[in-house]
Amino acid sequence: MSGIIQLLPDHVANQIAAGEVVQRPASVVKELVENAVDAKASEIKLVVKDAGKTLIQVIDNGVGMNVTDARLCFERHATSKIKHAEDLFALHTKGFRGEALASIAAVAHVEMKTKQDQQELGTHIIIEGSKFVSQEVAVVPKGTSFLVKNLFFNIPARRNFLKSDNIELKHIIDEFERVAMAHPSIHFIMISNGSEVFNLPSSNYRQRIVNIFGGKTNEKLVPVNEETEIVSVTGFVGKPEFSKKTRSEQFFFVNDRFIKSGFLHHAIMSAYEGLLRTNDQPSYFLFLQVPRHTIDINIHPTKTEIKFDDEQALYAILRSTIKHSLGMFNVVPALDFERDATLDTPYNYKNKEADVPIIQVDSTYNPFTASNESVKSSVYSRNVNKNENNGSWESLYVGLKRDTFEVEKSILETDGVMSKLFDEETTESKSLLYQLNRKYIVNSIKSGLLIIHQSRAHQRVLYEQFLTNITLQQASSQQLLFPLSLIFAKDELRLLKELQPTLEGIGFLFEASKQDALIILGIPAQVTESEVAPILQDLIYNLQKEVPEDSFSLSDSIAKFMAKSVAVKSGKLLNETELSNLVNALFACKEPNFSPYNKPIFITLTTEDLDKRF
Repeated sequence: MSGIIQLLPDHVANQIAAGEVVQRPASVVKELVENAVDAKASEIKLVVKDAGKTLIQVIDNGVGMNVTDARLCFERHATSKIKHAEDLFALHTKGFRGEALASIAAVAHVEMKTKQDQQELGTHIIIEGSKFVSQEVAVVPKGTSFLVKNLFFNIPARRNFLKSDNIELKHIIDEFERVAMAHPSIHFIMISNGSEVFNLPSSNYRQRIVNIFGGKTNEKLVPVNEETEIVSVTGFVGKPEFSKKTRSEQFFFVNDRFIKSGFLHHAIMSAYEGLLRTNDQPSYFLFLQVPRHTIDINIHPTKTEIKFDDEQALYAILRSTIKHSLGMFNVVPALDFERDATLDTPYNYKNKEADVPIIQVDSTYNPFTASNESVKSSVYSRNVNKNENNGSWESLYVGLKRDTFEVEKSILETDGVMSKLFDEETTESKSLLYQLNRKYIVNSIKSGLLIIHQSRAHQRVLYEQFLTNITLQQASSQQLLFPLSLIFAKDELRLLKELQPTLEGIGFLFEASKQDALIILGIPAQVTESEVAPILQDLIYNLQKEVPEDSFSLSDSIAKFMAKSVAVKSGKLLNETELSNLVNALFACKEPNFSPYNKPIFITLTTEDLDKRF
């Protein structure tokens, strides 16, 4: 009698393992590029097409494999990195589980060409969905070339869960940058859809960071260097004035492996305490070297989390190291409590000699020979003051009756104006607009009161204007007499170039220069020059968090964000004309009830609601 438990076939087990190893095209890129690094390659080339959905190719000039290893590397749990269980706690390589190639081959079409340096001929293997199609001898250069095509061709459900090409390409770039940053001595090249994205020659850590994130990065880096028995910390942190709202420039590497650690990030933030603006994030690129036996890197499937033996000591060392680096390079203002600031010499008098005071004595001065006129005037002034003090006390009440009458008259006139104002409102039903606390617009209507949130109302008006301009490409743009030059990172420039047609529909006119700069030629009519840089930075930050799937949702997201950025804020005083124009424009919109972020714009208080309050 057969039981209910049975062994899974190898191809099914490989597909299950692929669910853990291969989550998206970026996972394949990570595994293959890390294998190329472990193969001691000095040059690694990554080629992707359609964000890795159609093609992923990794070419390296490493040590290569012989015929036996080339066939065996696609088997499950086949690895050259570990031989005993104890080796898991002394790892110095990237991949070690032996499931990467088997998992990739289970869900894609794979071609591998490899050759060792001392061999004359190499090996060419083709696998489709864990099935060996062919293996033959071929003439190939030294190293290994992996070609992964049609990812998830046999699992349509997994393929349907992939995001848009923009999102998947961003994940691939993130993985590529992490590996390239940890190994600056290797020449990395990345090509996407025939265009070169990165060409990173062999260099040092600082130059590699600058090559990835743009030339302006060099001026904001502060070097960090500390040697202790527990950890060796090297790398760079960003100056506080260059902080950003996004965490895109925050990297931890432990033994040349990228990790994520909220605990270590908190140590960095505590070192920057009091130096950053609210909700801003600092940049840091830190490389930690710790003894291999003091960490456990096998606690997370993607190996991006590490368990440290002594986290508290590492926290304290990292925090003090960052504070010391910021202070040593005069990023943090120094305070000298022993110095008395009142004794400092002003700059204007620093090189001046002290003037010797001149003493003048009037030898003819006699205090007892005062003039008769001065004596008479002093006696007269005393008599006048005496007469004023002894004067008629009735003079204190002179004019009091007239002043009282004027006060009573002004009170009566005020009452008359107030009563007249309310009488006109009730008799003529004239609509009056008031601004309450510089946040709400209050308007009297037939049934009671209408209360409008001024910022949300303006957002709705601008949102529909921007969306119409993007759709019809009819936005008005004000040309700049002196174009603005703004510096962005390479991935930010790439995103802005992709958004150029949509941004031109709003009113932004720009062109890219060769020095990672964006030349702004025109801006929307609602935007001032000082607002351009913050608006574009915030736009990039919002889009990088979640890139929209299609062009309509992209236009909608940009219109929403622009409306929120440009709209009048709470606390701004509006005159009567501005209040009237805003209310009229709001109720001319297609959807005046809700803001672009689906929040209510106005409420009504009926007369019955007010009666219940009394």
